[in-house]
Amino acid sequence: MTTTADTPQIDEERLMSFVFRAVDELGASLNAALVLMGDRLGYYRTMADGRPVTPAELAERTHTDVRYTREWLNAQAAGQYIEYSPETGGYTLPAEHAVALADENSPAYLPGFFQIVNGTVSDAPQVIERARTGDGLGWHAHNSDVHTGCERFFRPQYNANVVSSWLPALEGVVDKLTAGARVADVGCGHGASTIVMAQAFERSTFVGSDYHAKSIATARTRAENAGVSDRITFEQTDAQSLAGGPYDLVTMFDCLHDMGDPISAARQVLDNLAHDGTWMVVEPIAGDHVEDNLNPVGRAYYAFSTLLCTPASLSQDGRLAIGTQAGEARLTEVLSAAGFTRIRRVAETPFNMVLEVRP
Repeated sequence: MTTTADTPQIDEERLMSFVFRAVDELGASLNAALVLMGDRLGYYRTMADGRPVTPAELAERTHTDVRYTREWLNAQAAGQYIEYSPETGGYTLPAEHAVALADENSPAYLPGFFQIVNGTVSDAPQVIERARTGDGLGWHAHNSDVHTGCERFFRPQYNANVVSSWLPALEGVVDKLTAGARVADVGCGHGASTIVMAQAFERSTFVGSDYHAKSIATARTRAENAGVSDRITFEQTDAQSLAGGPYDLVTMFDCLHDMGDPISAARQVLDNLAHDGTWMVVEPIAGDHVEDNLNPVGRAYYAFSTLLCTPASLSQDGRLAIGTQAGEARLTEVLSAAGFTRIRRVAETPFNMVLEVRP
């Protein structure tokens, strides 16, 4: 490659290394749709028994076309999602991968995450244009893959952690819930977090709220199906309009960073919290510095922050846009500004951190 004094010397080996890495990323980008394909057509569930299949066998068992199963299986094998045997021509889904790809009750279940990715990327052209002006794009303006995928990804984690470890990490809260407490679940989406708490604590009553009308409609249906609609009221309202206190417990699951004015929302919580009440804030796991988050989980969350969460905040009054990777220190600043004085980190998973917040 020709260079001049004004251009940097190019390391050809480093250049090609990056090119091939980028090609791998292209395959990974396309794989989001392939994972959805495997999920919706039942390929992963069919292969979850661990027995090798040929393309023809998978097509027959899923009532799909062999020309599609053949190419899908090869793409999955190339991405090391499944294993291929040249000797037998069979394709196998490893048991560990089946837990993540076919078991909807596993906290490691991933198709919902890929569904959010697919929906977020589909809406990216709208975000790109808004990046020129600083305008936002509200949660309600996204396609259904974003809304449904969000619930499908977070619900197994909430089912695995909320009752067993997160609530017990809060001082005295489980005793209150067992005896009968009033709980507000703000930003409840499809109601997965509200329902899992209502199922565990039959003497407590719950109010789930979200500004997105379609999510609230879904949440009501889910509560009916779960048999807990007598203990849950779902309301369409934003966080700044929280009312009906005093509440013994207020919860926010993965939504505070999406708000345009999280300080105002926090003040509203403070106004509606019982004098000895607790606010549980569940947020994406993050360090306090950029360099702390330069890892696979941080990369995914920074991407969601760019295309989903920051535009959501910028679409609302306040437009604070603290980002998906705000970190505990920044969150503490927000909560302290609202008047809370006791804030401590009580639990974490590979994807979330849990803060206990009290007046």
